[in-house]
Amino acid sequence: MKRYLAIDIGASSGRHIVGWREDGALKTEEVYRFPNGVTESEGHLTWDVAALIGHVKAGVDAALKRFPEIESLSIDTWGVDYVLMKGDEPVLPCYAYRDSRTEAAIGKAHEIMPFAELYRRTGIQFQPFNTLYQLYADKLAGRLAGVTDFLMVPEYLMYALCGAKSHEYTNATTGGMVSAQTGEYDPAIIGTLGLPGHLFRPLQRPGTVIGAYRGIKVVLCATHDTGSAVEGIPMVADAPYISSGTWSLLGVKTPRPLTDAASQRANWSNEGGVGYNRYQKNIMGMWLVNRLREELCPGVPWDAITAGARASDFDGTVDANATTFLAPASMKRAFDEALSAKPETPSDYFRCAYRSLALSYRQAIDELERNTGRRYGELYIVGGGAKNAFLNELTEAATGKQVIALPIEATALGNLKIQMNAEEA
Repeated sequence: MKRYLAIDIGASSGRHIVGWREDGALKTEEVYRFPNGVTESEGHLTWDVAALIGHVKAGVDAALKRFPEIESLSIDTWGVDYVLMKGDEPVLPCYAYRDSRTEAAIGKAHEIMPFAELYRRTGIQFQPFNTLYQLYADKLAGRLAGVTDFLMVPEYLMYALCGAKSHEYTNATTGGMVSAQTGEYDPAIIGTLGLPGHLFRPLQRPGTVIGAYRGIKVVLCATHDTGSAVEGIPMVADAPYISSGTWSLLGVKTPRPLTDAASQRANWSNEGGVGYNRYQKNIMGMWLVNRLREELCPGVPWDAITAGARASDFDGTVDANATTFLAPASMKRAFDEALSAKPETPSDYFRCAYRSLALSYRQAIDELERNTGRRYGELYIVGGGAKNAFLNELTEAATGKQVIALPIEATALGNLKIQMNAEEA
């Protein structure tokens, strides 16, 4: 029986999950879990990639101890972030997407190539942390001098295992530099912004074998975790999905990118899928309630928090996607400043947050249906947020869609599915 290893790393934790096919079903077993999070270094938010490599290797050891023979492995993470390299040496720190270093670079980049032109070429929504703006900030800071490569975070972690410098398609599309027409890096964007052309190599598709580690094949999955998550959703028919974690990634599969003016105005993205386009939007997710919990009631179980939110009668809401909620020093203060009537209890804050998220989902689905010209009856929700029955109820009421909540490890399942399909190809 062939076994495969999915290493799925999110902004707050990572997990190693072994999968195999048995009696026509995909079986899984988690063998290792570890914490993750941004660290502050000299006033910037960064990722401890050395610690991530240590955990990746420790998890492989744990997997091999439990299952001595593993056919292949792959790694997925969040998008947009990367490690610069000079030859075989990383250029550190590895900045985290929530860091504010791109603020000055964005306007300067748009003076050279306006966002409307960037969107026409890539179909990627504006986010201040897009790889494009991060690399342009690196250029302005002189960090690109002598750099030979840039590897997205999962690519760098797989490089640490097998020595291959790969460039996977789905994750590359998150950065705002891949042509919506060709599916490769857009040379006009690279050249106009004066970024080193040698950094942008041909893109590889999910399923590509790039090397080996301890006798295990290293395969590219959809290394952007949302790309793998969509592969892991057992949809009966195409319908909108929310991959609910720190961020809520709401979208639908389409045959080709939609780069029209309405999509640009509504700030929708077109990201790579496995044989399809993911027309989706990054909107706020469980970050709101995670930060409120840290501040208001650390350690209180989520069941108790949602029960309190359900019992609260606070009716205020905020714009969950406002930039003030992106990385505030105090999430409670950010809510206080956005509300005319102040919450009185922690439960009031959580009710406000959950209702605000549900309303943001409704707005996004309304835009989705207008822009695609289709109506949908169902909404699939996967990821950690799918376990929140109260938020699911609010979402169903706000959107008018039948919510199908699947509290499964969709990202790991998609990662495994891609590896298995590559093996069979």
